[in-house]
Amino acid sequence: MHGSKKANNSKSYNTLTMSKCLSLFSVYLALSLTTFAQPAPRARDLGIPFTGTPGKFNAITDVSGVQVGYSTIIAGQGKNIRGKGPVRTGVTAILPRGRMNNPVYANWYTLNGNGEMTGTTWITESGFLEGPVMITNTNSVGVVRDAVLKWYVKTGWYKEYFCTYPVVAETYDGFLNDIYGFHVKESHAFEALDGAKSGSIQEGNVGGGTGMMCLGFKGGTGTASRVVKVGDSTYTLGVLVQANFGAKRNLTIAGIPVGIELKDTLNYEFKAPPSFQPGDGSIIVVVATDAPLLPHQLKRIAARVPLGIGIVGGRGENGSGDIFLAFSTANPGAFQRDAFTQVVELPNDRINPLFDATVQAVEEAVINAMVAAETMEGINGNKAYRLPHESVRKLLKKYNR
Repeated sequence: MHGSKKANNSKSYNTLTMSKCLSLFSVYLALSLTTFAQPAPRARDLGIPFTGTPGKFNAITDVSGVQVGYSTIIAGQGKNIRGKGPVRTGVTAILPRGRMNNPVYANWYTLNGNGEMTGTTWITESGFLEGPVMITNTNSVGVVRDAVLKWYVKTGWYKEYFCTYPVVAETYDGFLNDIYGFHVKESHAFEALDGAKSGSIQEGNVGGGTGMMCLGFKGGTGTASRVVKVGDSTYTLGVLVQANFGAKRNLTIAGIPVGIELKDTLNYEFKAPPSFQPGDGSIIVVVATDAPLLPHQLKRIAARVPLGIGIVGGRGENGSGDIFLAFSTANPGAFQRDAFTQVVELPNDRINPLFDATVQAVEEAVINAMVAAETMEGINGNKAYRLPHESVRKLLKKYNR
């Protein structure tokens, strides 16, 4: 009897020990997958060719000092219940000089104005961008703007308070997200700002780009950079896009009419309102450079952004908000309230390499956003499919690209 009881106890102990081991292994595996998870693929991983020389991370953060942060909000599934979800949205923060409050020369340009970017009138008037650039969904511009002001107070961004005009841009994610549920809160803007970092950054379904669609497939956040020589000097230019634009029929990659080739493949699944037309949507592009450009030259840089968008299939459709901002981190002592200052300016006759870099980086950033994005199902079963990687590879081979 005693021996039998001992055997049973041993069996129970062994079962418990195995259970604990399996449990610990599951935790370890989960931690390992989290720690060593591979980054999302990028356009070059598929063999897509691009012109120009990218920086170390091929990202806007290749421009020294620039930091990017995200807050990604994904919750719920099924029927849309306003205020409850499903939620597919977020916030992106771009800090030109990181946590340093030192305004940068800037300017902006719009291809088609069916969208919003706050704070632009003062950028035009003053020539400076005085804080971060935020990107979110259309209905969350207000809450993010107010949150930035509170973040200024929280962090002591300004030594003295007079009036400030936060820059907040948007694109519409209402086909996948409960956009009238107003799920973006002050805390999400804080998360994006406080989590901003340099180096390699995420792309695809992250930050403000979480619920976006682009050129017939899932879109989102993308980035790229270029390094150029101007005389004896080397400069870096980087872009970040929130891509939510374009008709599938116009999608072009490496000169290949991908949208036409895949016209019957993985189309959006959603019931559009009567006013919706293919191509409706928006794109926000932020361009950063360390080249010594003044505001009028940065306007010229921003005005070249549409050329990169056009290469991949953007047409600036009536229902699209295509708004772009460019800033320079050069001339760190330019912003003064009382003192006179001297600045360095790149001659206009030497600016062409930066125009090329802008067009090249915008093209690649949009495709990076699409390649990194994953298929997403949102409200009411609406679905946007990921750009099919293998199909793109086959088309590259078919067209000898």
